[in-house]
Parts: sequence; structure tokens; C-alpha cells
Amino acid sequence: MSAIITPGQPVIFMKIGIHAREPLETIIERKLKEIDDEGMAFWGYGGNTCHPASMVQPFAANQAAKGKPIYLIMEKMQSNHFAEPVRSDEYSIDGKTWKPVPAGIHVLGSRYALAIKNLKAADLILPLARSHVAQGPSEGRAGNAYVSGRVDKACLELDENVNVPPAPDEKVTAIGLVAELCDPYAVFLRNR
Repeated sequence: MSAIITPGQPVIFMKIGIHAREPLETIIERKLKEIDDEGMAFWGYGGNTCHPASMVQPFAANQAAKGKPIYLIMEKMQSNHFAEPVRSDEYSIDGKTWKPVPAGIHVLGSRYALAIKNLKAADLILPLARSHVAQGPSEGRAGNAYVSGRVDKACLELDENVNVPPAPDEKVTAIGLVAELCDPYAVFLRNR
């Protein structure tokens, strides 16, 4: 995972913190165990900016067809997500056919999840202005213009100049956690 911030790399950027009343450190610990036990984990989230069927799955399938890994790169932040910490019972790739969430995977208080493996701490710098939205109605828009206000996640492709050292006044984003997406890339979640 050393060559993540490279020209042309497809990434899903996400701001992360407390989720469903659970501290980030506890979530990370649980996800690492899930990957050890199940070979993958579901990283839960909400909102429609990375909708499983219309955004993440087509983005990931297109990149996988090119032989490119897709990384989830995460910026740690202060958050106050107070959803009930209820474990999802079922998941679906298409929102129609549902399967039980594997017993060793616990995703709490989420409508959607990314399928991940290889979760690791990172110390990377991302100049969001040197990326662009790679899927959906805002395709082509600069990453820093898209990820603002309430938008906290995006399917991005890194620009050719992403590795040029930033100017002293250029805003950069600290990436503290990374994971590789794996098939089925993104799922819908529900409780029975």
C-alpha cells in the first residue's frame, strides 16, 4: 500500500470519526479482527455521495477491469454521530436480494458499507485540489471543490501532478487510515 498517492490512482476519500456512538479506535480494532477472522470487513457509512449502486460499484468495477486496486483513504476528524449502535442483520449488493451479514462482521448504525481488506494506519498527505471526482453527476469536478460543507466522501481519481511538492500555502489533507476495497466493493444494509 506504499504507492497510494500516485497519479491516476482511484480512491474513495472519506472523513471518519465517532460512528454510532463508538470511538474510532474501537471501530478500527473491531475491523482489524473482522479482517483476520473473515478475510474482509464492512466499513459502514451513510449519505448518498457514495451510493453503493450508482457510485461505488460502477467506479470500482471500471477500475478493477483496468487491473487497478481501489483504496479507501480516510481523514480522521472530530465527529458526533449519535445513531443507535444497532448491528445490521442483512446486506445486499443490489438492494433487492438480501443475505445475512457474516457472523464475524459487525457493522453498526449504517445504511451502506464498503467491503475492505488490509486496513492499516497511514501517514500520507493528499492535496485534494489535485484530484477530481471520477464517478457520478459531479464527474470531473476538483476534489477540494466537491468535498466541502456536508460532503465528506467521494470517488476520486488522483491527478498527474499529485506528487509535486505542495506550495507553502496549499491546503493538504492528512490521511491517517487506508484500506483496499474488495469484491463486492459496496453494499446496502438493513435490519430484519
